[in-house]
Amino acid sequence: MIKKVDYINDININEAVIHVLDSNASEPILNEYKLELNEDVYKFLYKHIEKCLKDDELKYAKFDYERNMVKEVTQDYLNGIEDDLIELSKELARQLFIIIQTNKNIPSADIIVASITTDQGPMIAILKMDYVNNFTHEIQFIDEKIGVSLVKQNAGLPGSGQKVQKAAFIKPIKEDEIYNLMVLDKQKQIKDEEYGTNYFLKAFLGASIVTNERDMTKYFIQATENFVRRAIADDAELAEKVRSSIKSKLDESTSINLDELGNELFSHNPMLKDSFICDLKMKAIPENVAVDKIYVDKKLKRVRLNIDREIDMYINKDTYSNKNKFEVVRNGDGSINLVIKNVINYIEK
Repeated sequence: MIKKVDYINDININEAVIHVLDSNASEPILNEYKLELNEDVYKFLYKHIEKCLKDDELKYAKFDYERNMVKEVTQDYLNGIEDDLIELSKELARQLFIIIQTNKNIPSADIIVASITTDQGPMIAILKMDYVNNFTHEIQFIDEKIGVSLVKQNAGLPGSGQKVQKAAFIKPIKEDEIYNLMVLDKQKQIKDEEYGTNYFLKAFLGASIVTNERDMTKYFIQATENFVRRAIADDAELAEKVRSSIKSKLDESTSINLDELGNELFSHNPMLKDSFICDLKMKAIPENVAVDKIYVDKKLKRVRLNIDREIDMYINKDTYSNKNKFEVVRNGDGSINLVIKNVINYIEK
């Protein structure tokens, strides 16, 4: 497991190429030129790359030991053996297109391959830009009159505000490093079939996920919240106490022991304690969870409350903890009162 997660903060795009991978075509449309990185194009690429690198679903991975075209061509480029990004990107586009053709459920896309420099060193960025449906206007002259209609575009690229589903950021391989690349490989469901499960990670990249502190912290938070919702849904007082105790542990500790946490939370109820510990271990949460403090600060800086499925509240962490502004009052009967205090001004939205 990776003990420390490398968060990337600085990104510079050196050059980039785009190719067209239409599953209805017999071969990919391969570009012979690099993208002109004018202000608009650079900003478009930068926003997508930045968003991918900050996505909670981004995983750390390592290339498998078998020979792998993606690994070989990207490493040749990153190590200075080859310097032609267009040829590198063509190889990657051909490989991904072959995989797309083998599974009708994998959507068509453009593939963008970029050489980037970051505060963690040089990388090759690969973005699979699944097409989105857009509309544009079409101007026609009909009987000497102007007619404007709407026309559907089936091959639009995700806008800056939309998320890319598949991306990879490949580093130069070093023997002493636990991971070689970062991968975004979100899965979608189509009816009862999950399209192309792991095709991007396994078939295209030839890599396997490496567990890290951020993922373990994320899974721990998800698992404990799911347990609270299922096991103590009808006791708001206990649920609030458990949630607050877990948040305090995440804030104050660098490591959380499941047995110790279970004893602290449910010392009054041995059956609930055993159920809590067993439930988390069955979800592959380790006995000692290493806490990623950066992820915790990001995840817990805002509290969202859904109250009796009727009221939604968003409160930042500092306000939630400030008893002069907000307080949770336990009534002793399994219910609680949520009190907003000292309101000077409010608006309706």
